[in-house]
Formats: sequence, C-alpha cells, structure tokens
Amino acid sequence: MSNYKSVQSALISVFSKEGLEPLVRKLDELGVTLYSTGGTQKFISQLGINVVPVEHITSYPSILGGRVKTLHPKVFGGILNRQENTQDVAELTEYDIPQIDAVIVDLYPFEKTVASGANHQEIIEKIDIGGISLIRAAAKNYADVICVSSVDDYNDFLQLISSGDGLVSESDRKRFAAKAFDISSHYDTAIYNYFNADEASGSLKLSEAKHQVLRYGENPHQNGYFYGNFDALFTKLHGKELSYNNLLDVDAAVNLMNEFKGDAPTFAIMKHNNACGLAQRDTVHQAYLDALAGDPVSAFGGILISNTQIDSNTAEEIHKLFCEVVIAPSYSEAALEILKGKKNRILLIQKEVKLPKQIVRTCLNGMLVQDRDAITDTIDLLSYPTKNRPTDNELNDLLFASKICKHTKSNTIVLAKNNQLCASGTGQTSRVDALNQAIHKAKSFDFDLNGAVMASDAFFPFPDCVEIAHKAGISAVIQPGGSIKDQLSIDYCDTHDMAMVFTGKRHFKH
Repeated sequence: MSNYKSVQSALISVFSKEGLEPLVRKLDELGVTLYSTGGTQKFISQLGINVVPVEHITSYPSILGGRVKTLHPKVFGGILNRQENTQDVAELTEYDIPQIDAVIVDLYPFEKTVASGANHQEIIEKIDIGGISLIRAAAKNYADVICVSSVDDYNDFLQLISSGDGLVSESDRKRFAAKAFDISSHYDTAIYNYFNADEASGSLKLSEAKHQVLRYGENPHQNGYFYGNFDALFTKLHGKELSYNNLLDVDAAVNLMNEFKGDAPTFAIMKHNNACGLAQRDTVHQAYLDALAGDPVSAFGGILISNTQIDSNTAEEIHKLFCEVVIAPSYSEAALEILKGKKNRILLIQKEVKLPKQIVRTCLNGMLVQDRDAITDTIDLLSYPTKNRPTDNELNDLLFASKICKHTKSNTIVLAKNNQLCASGTGQTSRVDALNQAIHKAKSFDFDLNGAVMASDAFFPFPDCVEIAHKAGISAVIQPGGSIKDQLSIDYCDTHDMAMVFTGKRHFKH
C-alpha cells in the first residue's frame, strides 16, 4: 500500500458548485480538513461544515477585487512539497505551512463567456489565474497530491474516496493529473485563440475537449476518433453510432446544403463526399424523387439531406431506399415513425450553428490550414465574354450547377437542367475525362442534355470541353475563366451559339 496516500486535507476553490455538496459532505465524514476561499468557503459554511478560510493560513485577505486569493507561498508550499524529502518537510514546519493532500478546482468559464457575446473586459475577468496555478501545482506533485480540476470530475473523486475510505492510489493520482493538464492546456489554448483572433501570431493551437471513439477508421483495420462537439451541431434521434466515413459524408452534405439555405425545398444524396443526386422543387417530396433520379444506383447506402422539414410522403419514399443517414432541420411526427422503421438508420436534426471559418488537415509531418471557401457564385459576380448571353432559365441553372460544382471533388464537371443535377464527373485527373464521365452517366439514366448547362471548377485551357459539351446538347457554360487561352473557348461558343459566363473564382476541392 506504499503507493497509496490518505487524503487528510483538501483545498477547494471552484466556480461551479453543482454536485459539490455530496463531495464536501463525504470529505467531512472522513475527517478531512477543508480549506477554501470566497464563494466556495461560504457555500461550505452554509452546509454546516467546518471550513478554514485560506486567509487564516496566509494572513492576507482576498485582494484586488478577488483577483488574488490563493497565490501565496503558504498555499503553494502546502501543495508542492515532496513528502519524502526531509528538507521540504522541515520547511513546512519552519514556516508553519499546512500539508494539502487534495486540490479541488473548477475554473472560471472563459469559453462560455466568449461564446455569450460578453464584452472584452468581462472576458478578461474570466481568465482564471489562481485556479489554473493550483491545478498545475497539484498535478505536477501528483506523487503526493490528487488534483480534481473540473466539475465533471467531482463525482469520480467522490466514488474514489468512498470506495477507498480516503485512500487514493498513485495510478489514480496520475490519472487525475493527466486530466488536470488536459484542462489547463485546453484553457490556455482558448485564451490564446481569443487574443490571436487576428492571427498576428504564426502559431497554430488546436484543442478539442470532447471526443468519441469510433467503431473504426476509414477501414476496419484502422482506429478512428472524432474530436469535437457533435451534439452542438446535431440532435441524434435514432440509429446506430456514426462511423468515420459517415462523419465525412455528413460534413460534405452539410457544407453543400448550406449553399441552399433558405431556398425552395432542396434535397441532396451524397456518396463518398460527392452529390450523386440533387434537386430543387416546389415540395420536398418532389425534390427527393428528382434527386434520387439523378443516380438511383449510387444512392444505395448514401447520406440524405434536406434543407426543409421532411414530411410523411417523403419519408415513405426514403424508407424504400437503404441509406445510412438522413439529415433535416426537422421531421413531422409521422415521418419520424416511418423512418425509425429501420433500426440502424441514423436520423439527425441539424441545428443552426456556424461552421468553423478555417479548414485543417494533416499533411506530411505537419498540418495545412486554409480559410473555408466562403464565396458562392452569384449573378453579380458574373461576366459575359460570349456574344450569346444565357437566358434567365439557363442563368438560374448555371448558378445552381456552380453551387454543386464547388462541393465536388476536383477535377469536376457538373451537368444540370431545370434545377436538377443530371450528372457529375468527379475526382478525375483530366477535365475532359470528368466531362465525358458526366455525359455518359447522364445518358445512362436517360437525361436529355439538350438545353442543359455545364459547370467547371476551374478554367478551360483548351476549347475541347466546350466542343464536347456542345455536341452533347449543352447550351450554356459557367467557369472561372483566367486561362491565357480563354479566347479559344469563347470563339467556339460564339461560333456555335453557346452562352458562357465567367465567375472569376476557382473552386478546387481536393
């Protein structure tokens, strides 16, 4: 039992008192001497439990409006002393410093204060100084002290001292120390990122406190994890746990559907991060049917997303299809009953939450960071280099196709007609290959491409794509422009009465 330590004294200084009472009562029952400050001291006293004010140890009151309470050698000496070190023990006696065996802290809620929209001074006052110092000191000296660093760990510590009659093993002290440094590093990262909002510093600091272990990664032989607060974005209503690949597809679906937020009912079917079907109609029911018609083969096992409530008629059609995930802002009660008919089908309600402004991915032995592609091609961004201008219907389809193109793997070509995705060529090494793939796929599902439009994620260095498109019946093209040989494509369009518009913005997606 030599690696066990008995908790005979505890310093408690917490922001959240939720769940603290049973812990304090248990410590008192075990005969533990309690030290505390401010509101925590008052809370314990009101429970009728004896508590020693920290000021009685330090002979200093809380000063500077509460900014300095525990920052004193008599406090930190009691935490940091090495009990196996005779010199340390002697100094405790010499300077009348009490031994502290447990430190219980819950930090000021800095992140919540920032998220609340509080002003700068209110945020500054929620930067915890004493608490973070207590955590670091106690965690460093885990050999002799146990550090409880969050309201989330009150109950864990309570169970520990209850089962061990106040004895705590070294392995548990080390486990709590790891949690403590997790808390402190995350807290400091949040503060740094607040101060570095303008990115004046070149350092990248990321910290996600919430995580879940996934069934596996991209393949069954790979481990997989998700770091982030999934519940902030979605309410999960039904189904199995989401997989690594599910999450990637959900991410792609949400980013794509954001382009159609507030529009007429729009439905998309995703497969391997690309839309295999998408349509916009007067009703969500028809939007789903026409999205499915885009590629009913690839839709099997796909991710479905709507920009509006899913009703029972739509749910009955969806229920005929094997799909992994369905996402919508809401569902009618009847729709939910139908969709819950498959026990593993994942049903999600998407909440109104802004996505991060930056995208981060690993690369070689580091990370790549870029701004999210926040530009959506709109009519006011267009230029008209060809003699033939698109009709209103063509212009509407061009912008519709461009939104899909932006969220499709490069190289890509998207074909659309009457607010419906006819087909796309995805992830090809050649833009010509992407176009030929899209045409072949559209024809295989009996789409009439006469009067359809084409969107490209990047410019055409040669006129071959507009020539192939024209011969397939496509009447209008949207592309970034910017090639030194743009004129070749313009000339072909002018000769064959095609309309082409330039957006001036490339939308590569790798």
